[in-house]
Amino acid sequence: MAALLREKAVRMPHKHAVVVPAGRDWQGRAAYTHLTFAQLERESDAYARGFEEIGIRRGTRTVLMVTPGLEFFILTFALFKVGAVVVLIDPGIGLKNLGLCLAEAQPEAFVGVTKAHVARVLFRWGADTIKTCVTVGRRLFWGGWKHTDLRRPSEQPFPIAMMPADEMGAIMFTSGSTGISKGAVYTHSILTHQVHYIQELYDFRTEDVDLATFPLFALFDVCLGMTSVIPDMDATRPAQADPVKLIEAIEDNGATVMFGSPALINTLSRYGEKHGRRIPTIRTVISCGAPARNDVLQRLHKMLPEGTEIFTPYGATEALPVSSIGSREILSETMHETARGGGTCVGRPVPHVTVRVIKITDDPIPAWDDSLILPTGEVGEIVVKGPIVTREYYRRPEATALAKIRSADGQEIWHRMGDVGRFDGQGRLWFCGRKAHRVTTPQGPLFTIPCEAIFNAHPRVFRTALVGLGAPGQQTPALCVELEPGDDRHDLPGLRRELLALGAQHPHTRAIQVILFYPGSFPVDVRHNAKINRELLATWAQTAVASR
Repeated sequence: MAALLREKAVRMPHKHAVVVPAGRDWQGRAAYTHLTFAQLERESDAYARGFEEIGIRRGTRTVLMVTPGLEFFILTFALFKVGAVVVLIDPGIGLKNLGLCLAEAQPEAFVGVTKAHVARVLFRWGADTIKTCVTVGRRLFWGGWKHTDLRRPSEQPFPIAMMPADEMGAIMFTSGSTGISKGAVYTHSILTHQVHYIQELYDFRTEDVDLATFPLFALFDVCLGMTSVIPDMDATRPAQADPVKLIEAIEDNGATVMFGSPALINTLSRYGEKHGRRIPTIRTVISCGAPARNDVLQRLHKMLPEGTEIFTPYGATEALPVSSIGSREILSETMHETARGGGTCVGRPVPHVTVRVIKITDDPIPAWDDSLILPTGEVGEIVVKGPIVTREYYRRPEATALAKIRSADGQEIWHRMGDVGRFDGQGRLWFCGRKAHRVTTPQGPLFTIPCEAIFNAHPRVFRTALVGLGAPGQQTPALCVELEPGDDRHDLPGLRRELLALGAQHPHTRAIQVILFYPGSFPVDVRHNAKINRELLATWAQTAVASR
């Protein structure tokens, strides 16, 4: 990663690498500050020298909790240059989970903003392992160094630690949307392959400018030689992003690419439809984190120039990218099958990545066997192997055993995505939901995405969530319903009858007889605000049915 930055700094030293908001002038116009590639290279070199001086070196597990901004990029690439293992944990997962993740990671250094250090001290995160602390911002009572004290400028380039391909480069914790967060071990090979595959998939060019609403993806921008524009928003709450500020950042910087979660794209597209706004410079949109709804894709297309594609890659923290599909194929072909309950098409596997659908089981699978593979069209568990697949969770042998399958010779690893899906006759992969969210009834399993699509078609429904009531194998399916924003909740008994009538038209939804209207917005994941927390909804549904 560090070598890719250096190469871009030599090739295009004066091109903007990172642009971030810097307040407003007296007329309310947005002001920006930036780093060119040469500046980012020099600054990360300067801080790499400081890190080495205080003992953050090759292999030092270093937590990085810095808000999106120039310092985030400088310090991340400085850590890569010294060969540190960067530990990245989403702060939105909650204080308790943060503490558990940090205990597992056993960090030796902590680089964070003032607020992160306050929490570290109060909750004794890493108290037994953290020896080196660096504060970005005001340092209070905890000692260590201020990051500005570590800047060591020099005319000579910093000697980048050239790491073996299979050496650990980062520990990236999952969002924990279906359980406790786990630290996926990223080698330098995985990181580098991700950069190359993303470039191949989407034909990114050095002249592209990306509106990067997810900070980790912005690091790939730099490696690809693109300009990364960080908008004025809270990256931990993409659904609440202000669409006016998003459009302003696009127009001010001539953004040609936009990366956003389905929740952010939904917010932006609703605003665009209501106010007739367009964003004519955008040529490529990447929507990641959960499947984007077809109506959201249709709304966003109205804001975009002719020929622009909205791509929805499929993957996970443990393996990304796995497959990809463009909105034009979705809206012209696959959306009709989705509406009938066929699942969400996530496209064809990317080159160099092998995807299979196998028999569903909740047990470990110690060794790969081709007899596990299901025929085309059958719904099963999605598994992948390839250069972007992580081999283990850090210090989680039980979770690793559940999620990984070793090839017969022990050299390759299949990752179990935790999702169910199927292949169609054209080699396209269809996502049918999380394996853990399937509802197991006496008549057989029901899968969330195919069932929910039937009811999501109702104009008063924003989204639905299928949950199971009772013990596995004997569950009663229940449908939780979130109404469209602004719905006045009139005649809910009549709406219930209409939804039951919709379900009765399809064999796979006829058994769903319990309809529950949720009082507000569904709980969602903290990273993308798009994955529904069905575990919480199942508990709520159980209580709601019991209190009837």
